[in-house]
Amino acid sequence: MLEGEIVVRNPFNAAWMLVASLLLATRAQAAQPVDWQIGFQPAVTDIMREITWFNNYTLWFIGPITLFVLVLLLIVMTRFHARTNPNPSKTSHNTAIELIWTLGPVIILLCLAIPSFQLVNAQYNSPEEPQLTIKTTGYQWYWGYEYQVEKEVVFDSILLSDDDRAEYGKEDRGEFPRLLAVDNEMVVPVGTTVRLLVTAADVIHSYAMPSFGVKMDAVPGRLNETWFKADKEGLYYGQCSELCGKDHAYMPIAVRVVSIEQYGAWLAAAADDVEAANAELMAAVQEGEKSVELAANEAQKIKE
Repeated sequence: MLEGEIVVRNPFNAAWMLVASLLLATRAQAAQPVDWQIGFQPAVTDIMREITWFNNYTLWFIGPITLFVLVLLLIVMTRFHARTNPNPSKTSHNTAIELIWTLGPVIILLCLAIPSFQLVNAQYNSPEEPQLTIKTTGYQWYWGYEYQVEKEVVFDSILLSDDDRAEYGKEDRGEFPRLLAVDNEMVVPVGTTVRLLVTAADVIHSYAMPSFGVKMDAVPGRLNETWFKADKEGLYYGQCSELCGKDHAYMPIAVRVVSIEQYGAWLAAAADDVEAANAELMAAVQEGEKSVELAANEAQKIKE
């Protein structure tokens, strides 16, 4: 046998391992705040990945600047206080210093401004024609969704109370956390460019979905537009991010990203009964997750 050559002893085993790996790679996930979190939620759109990159990029400027200012302060405090320097210099208009503290900040700001403007432009201008348009309306204190499709789908998304969890089959607080779970999630297909038309019916709200890199103000009488393209299936959470009254903290956003086939089935059913369509979709997603776990267990057994 040549060095590095792979021998497949059992083609059936190899096939099982391949199927299991593919299933595990597409397993649904849920993005939500976690205890002691200091970073962003996992990115599921290219825009959010760019935001994460820009955040890390700016730290390479902020860190050295902060340390530089700290060093200057320490030097001033130790070398130029009244006891060690009783006769301060009266030098003024130092040309070299003037050039440095003028040109230095200008160059730094240019290095920050150029990628910042590019990112803002990308956030509001989709590189391709949207395949789905959803109008999102903020109310005190819940969200309403209108799917701009052939047979219009309209529903409200309201914070799920503890008493209603059993009715909706959402008793698992790991997947459906307190103060974030809703009765009806926005459902979108994976890998699809979605246009969001955001407005409000009463006061100013703000539609924010951290994993998507989306944050858009909902202003009464005005229609703001943004977009996203989620590339991973799962359940993602956000919240209203504009103080909008006493129940502002109880106005969550939940988006369920599913396969195109599951979305098609949901859309057809939601045209008649949204809650029934959501129940069927949840059952289909959970069945898929069980299949993933079964495949993983079989793969582990084969490996052993």
